[in-house]
Amino acid sequence: CSAGANKPVLTLFTKKPCPLCDEAKEVLEPYKRRFILQEVDITLPENSAWFDKYKYDIPVFHLNGKFLMKHRVNIQKFEDQLRKLELQSD
Repeated sequence: CSAGANKPVLTLFTKKPCPLCDEAKEVLEPYKRRFILQEVDITLPENSAWFDKYKYDIPVFHLNGKFLMKHRVNIQKFEDQLRKLELQSD
């Protein structure tokens, strides 16, 4: 199975500390083999555009570059989108 090559990328916009982000990562733990988690620290200077956009909304999730959800993980929505992407890549 060559699924590893085209696994969806889940981008987590975060900052330290972020208890909600930690909570979100725990909720996503059972799915972690199905996606690549990329964390973006919005407090870093190179991420200032994301900081301006999301400073009051983290955690924010993008799936393959598209906005997916914010504040809390919506497992239903996440699973639906993940399944769609997995079907497309087959």
